[in-house]
Amino acid sequence: MPRFTIPRDIYFGENAVDNLRNIIGKKAMLVIGSERLVNDGTVSRITNLLKEAAIESDIFIGIEHDPSVSTVMRGVERMNKFQPDLIIGIGGGSPIDAAKAMWIFYEYPEFTFEKAAIPFNLPQLRSKAKFIAIPTTSGTGTEVTAFSIITDDKTGIKYPIADYNITPDIAIVDPALVQTMSPALVAYTGMDALTHAFEAYVSKVHNLITDALAMKAIETIVNNLVNSFNGDTKARVEVHLAQCLAGMSFSNAILGIVHSMAHKTGKLFDIPHGCANAIYLPYAIAFNAKVAGETYADIAKRLGLKGQTTEELVTALINLVKELNVKMNIPATLKDFGVAEDVFKAQLDEIAKTAVADPCTGTNPRDITVEEMKKLFEATYYGQNVNF
Repeated sequence: MPRFTIPRDIYFGENAVDNLRNIIGKKAMLVIGSERLVNDGTVSRITNLLKEAAIESDIFIGIEHDPSVSTVMRGVERMNKFQPDLIIGIGGGSPIDAAKAMWIFYEYPEFTFEKAAIPFNLPQLRSKAKFIAIPTTSGTGTEVTAFSIITDDKTGIKYPIADYNITPDIAIVDPALVQTMSPALVAYTGMDALTHAFEAYVSKVHNLITDALAMKAIETIVNNLVNSFNGDTKARVEVHLAQCLAGMSFSNAILGIVHSMAHKTGKLFDIPHGCANAIYLPYAIAFNAKVAGETYADIAKRLGLKGQTTEELVTALINLVKELNVKMNIPATLKDFGVAEDVFKAQLDEIAKTAVADPCTGTNPRDITVEEMKKLFEATYYGQNVNF
């Protein structure tokens, strides 16, 4: 039976963060990535709003780009001392993902990451704390999702945690918090959000609700992302709200092989997650079109792209994605990004195998073998046509 789960409350739009002054609680642990949010005044604004609500704050700073098990456990140690009844993740996907994982082990100290990585296997949370997410980038959608990815810094193993228990209680989507993003960050996070929406729309477990959210996200991002990249503040507002729609969609419809590929190569090849998605997306559309061509054609029609046949519409959609990448200076291939050929070849067998095994592959519209995944990776490296 289909299920649709999102935060109980989503505050969005101008000054949405001011709703923190109405939050009920006693102690809040703020989890942030770096000093940037301290230096630009974001943290002081949030702590002052919490003070108005008579809530004491503590701040955990220092979440790396791929949040690690050791960082999560340091955060849990701080929480055990402070005993918050609110956990607030602030920033991009990494700090919010890390805060979600801290929440799990704060409530259940004896739980393990191996157990947490079993999909939909978490015990009931919220006996100690509730969770608030405040994104300061426009792409991950983690403020409304049931996912967190944590890396074991000793073994390199990634623990993809998927459970509706870690869907935040409250999401605050305030466009003012993303106006200082760099153009590159706008491009990468925006293409991450667009990939979320594309993959949710063609997912094996999509439904009417996820379709509606994904399609509106696609239309809004396509119409505004390049303008946001070029500094248009109104366009940046639109993209920030659209990425939240995409997050709600993929949290319930899951994803596909674009994310499987990005998950297995991001850290290995030092490619920012959204950039990797942007590179892989056109090739994945071409691969999936053999079974999902009509669905991609539907997207193309809704975007007003030209084409008489399904094949022409799919080609137009692929070209649209490529054009977005060109306009935002995103490389077309792994080779263009700078991945050395000998490094790529040495890792090809392993990344193909692990990408096929990634949880996102299970909801991709077209099944894929390890050999096909190798060919797909090769296409993304050399810029080859996908005709298999």
